[in-house]
Amino acid sequence: MAIRAEKTIQLPDREVRVLYTNRALAEAEKITGKSILFVAKGFADQTSGVEDLASLLRAGMEAARRDAKSGTTPITQNDAYAVLDEAGFSVVAESVITAIAEVLSFGGDESKN
Repeated sequence: MAIRAEKTIQLPDREVRVLYTNRALAEAEKITGKSILFVAKGFADQTSGVEDLASLLRAGMEAARRDAKSGTTPITQNDAYAVLDEAGFSVVAESVITAIAEVLSFGGDESKN
């Protein structure tokens, strides 16, 4: 079974779903222009910041949108910043980084989480 990690960010008036797969992480790399491992490590050593988190959030929101097969328009960086502004850095970071860590640590022989 393929790895996928989903989280929900709770906002006052709605829930925002994020989905990470290897494809979503590759999209995040395109958006940031950086390796996902570099960005992830950057949160630990304080070289990644708000822009990186917003880009990772955007990739996860877009993957969730595509997975839902909704007819809505693609997620923009401004959409991600709006969620980040409403939920706060720490709430978004916890969901996004935890989900990305699940994808990065997947060993292939594990059952779907």
